[in-house]
Amino acid sequence: MMRAAVFPEPGPASVLKIVDRDLPPAGPGEVRVRIVLSAVNPTDTGTRAGRGVPDGVSPPRVPDQDGAGVVDAVGDGVSGLEPGDHVWVWDAAYRRANGTAQEYVVLPRRQVVRMNDDVPFAVGAALGIPALTAHRCLTLASDGPARLAPGALEGRTVLVSGGAGAVGNAAIQLAKWAGATVLTTVSSKEKADLAAAAGADAVINYREEDVVARVRDLSATGPQVIVEVSVDNVRQDLTLIAPGGNIAIYVGGEITIPSFKAMLKNVSLDFVLTYTTTDEEKDNAVAAVAEAVNSGAFRVGEEAGLPILRYPFEHVAAAHEAVERNAVGKVVIEVTAP
Repeated sequence: MMRAAVFPEPGPASVLKIVDRDLPPAGPGEVRVRIVLSAVNPTDTGTRAGRGVPDGVSPPRVPDQDGAGVVDAVGDGVSGLEPGDHVWVWDAAYRRANGTAQEYVVLPRRQVVRMNDDVPFAVGAALGIPALTAHRCLTLASDGPARLAPGALEGRTVLVSGGAGAVGNAAIQLAKWAGATVLTTVSSKEKADLAAAAGADAVINYREEDVVARVRDLSATGPQVIVEVSVDNVRQDLTLIAPGGNIAIYVGGEITIPSFKAMLKNVSLDFVLTYTTTDEEKDNAVAAVAEAVNSGAFRVGEEAGLPILRYPFEHVAAAHEAVERNAVGKVVIEVTAP
């Protein structure tokens, strides 16, 4: 038997209940992972509340897409993994009823990624949705790399909106690893400290500084890529973006676009949802993120700009509520002992 957090119908975090379930077997091509840490993203709370990405799966469901743990069993035909390996997983609850908020989860081999034994489980849990989203945002340009690696963004300037958020933090770290000059915007001194810790070359507090003036001082051409957390910033982005640049938007909302302003620069506005990227795009993202993690280039914690907010498994509802309150940092649930 194992414990699982389940929501029997959509609703507030209080609908989550911990129940006992049978231990699922690992079938052909599948891997059973003992989850050490389950991460909670805004997309996870949205799904639980009934307003998430539609995937055709109805409750009862176990929430949470991301997590890290230890391989417990492998099914027939699985290669490259064996029991005891440390791993991180992605999209666990997309088009499936069973996410990572449970002691064991069974996933297709492709969605289970080996990480070095010295990589903290908190790093593995923080990947998934944020890091794969950031990778796609950074590789949209038609003249840019399809997969990040050291030097892949050399000579390019990237502006990350909201550098203290999970996607913003991942975008800063991955862009720096790939050789870019990284500028970022934040809303407070505390968040500025986090974005600087992540490795940003320049941090702009948009509540106290003129973002357009600062970016123009810092970049003669303007950024070639903008990773955008708010559709309200699109007009400003069009002012800042370099000719031929890409604005990658990874949040929902309504936009009115001054098209002639965009046309003058031959700018591309791109919309990103990591769930529905192509297999090639996802494979490139997973491979690049895994390389960055195993090389020590992707870190978490206050010293890396992403505080880890830990909740015991029994407080899974409180973890979801923390995300809904826009807690600064990465919310993780301690499901089993390391």
